[in-house]
Amino acid sequence: MLWLAAAMTAFPVPAGAAALSDAIRADMPMLMNLYRDLHANPELSMQEVRTPAKLAPEMRKLGFEVTEHVGKTGVVAVMKNGPGPVLMLRADMDALPVKEQTGLPFASKAMGKLPDGTETPVMHACGHDTHVTTWLGTARRLAAMKNQWSGTLVMVLQPGEERVLGAKAMLDDGLFTRFPKPDYMVAFHDAAALPAGQIGITPRYALANSSSVNITIHGVGGHGAYPHTTKDPIVLGARIVEALQTLVSRENNPFEPAVVTVGSFHAGTKNNIISDEAKLQLTVRSYPAEVQEKLIAGIRRIVRGEAIAAGIPEDKMPEVTVPESAPSTFNTDELGQRMRGVFSQHFGADRVVESRPIMASEDFSRYWLADKSKQSLLFWVGGTPRDKWDAAKGDETKLPSLHSPFWAPDAEAVISTATEAMTVATLDILKKG
Repeated sequence: MLWLAAAMTAFPVPAGAAALSDAIRADMPMLMNLYRDLHANPELSMQEVRTPAKLAPEMRKLGFEVTEHVGKTGVVAVMKNGPGPVLMLRADMDALPVKEQTGLPFASKAMGKLPDGTETPVMHACGHDTHVTTWLGTARRLAAMKNQWSGTLVMVLQPGEERVLGAKAMLDDGLFTRFPKPDYMVAFHDAAALPAGQIGITPRYALANSSSVNITIHGVGGHGAYPHTTKDPIVLGARIVEALQTLVSRENNPFEPAVVTVGSFHAGTKNNIISDEAKLQLTVRSYPAEVQEKLIAGIRRIVRGEAIAAGIPEDKMPEVTVPESAPSTFNTDELGQRMRGVFSQHFGADRVVESRPIMASEDFSRYWLADKSKQSLLFWVGGTPRDKWDAAKGDETKLPSLHSPFWAPDAEAVISTATEAMTVATLDILKKG
């Protein structure tokens, strides 16, 4: 509990928060054991079996009504505690196909299989193990404090966030019809861009829309010495890559951030053969949905236009598909401002900051998009160890990021801070009277 002791000096705890901090401190040895176990045994998206099987019995012991296998591997735990609003707290539990290089004594050595059957090392490189541990820690506190809140608590352990599949799978499996529909939805994410134990709240757009776009270019192959007898898909692909850059630089409003990145370009097998096909893979990012739609429409227009200019016949026009998308994560004004005030009062204003939006993506906003009349918030809890943050002077480019094989957050700081923040948020939203 070294970080907790240091936190008392670094971030003075208001007197009213001392009892909650003490209770969380008492839970930390058990929670850290759980964290280390989860970290050493990560599971890929939609393949989470061990994690929910470990957490569901713990929630039943606390008095929650627990349903497993929601959206394939998700868990929904409900506690009804008198009249009042319905609050949903979500934690995601999947890991990434990354080989861990942190050097931690409990580092993952796990292997998993990608959807295509390829074997891969697996690591909690995004900190979802801290999210799951916090989920249980928060449930323990709220079950023990039932006399201090009134309403219905719906705790969701979600699969498949990394592949932006889990939220949709749970909604499609009746999350908002089989269980109490939330009036408020809250989640947190550990952050590499904040020092350990600091809380960040981003107004409105917090994370971006993200779409994967695949382009298959059909050409006419032939000998590299006789290019005039071919329709070269590599040349056409190069033209498309260049032209796509104008979508952001010349067609998008500079006050609406956007990214169009070509991350993969594959074609050909030999230096003297002109291939008959080229494949591009893109990621497209923005915040408002209408900007994302405009970018994708622009991609389709440019691909077709360049193909026509290259003399590609209609029956060989390139194919553009969008196999995977995640909506931007939007923090509603009312709940965001309310929690900024609650956290500042509880932890002290110096411990709560306004975070800037980022271009990464999440699927948490699917819950809010299912009913925009509700209130939703995803906030950040800093995870970069203080000594490393100070040594880098807060320069994120000198520190491991989320999804890095070197990402090793100060888990004790993340879990204790997030458990306290989630508990405080719940006590405010479900306060009696």
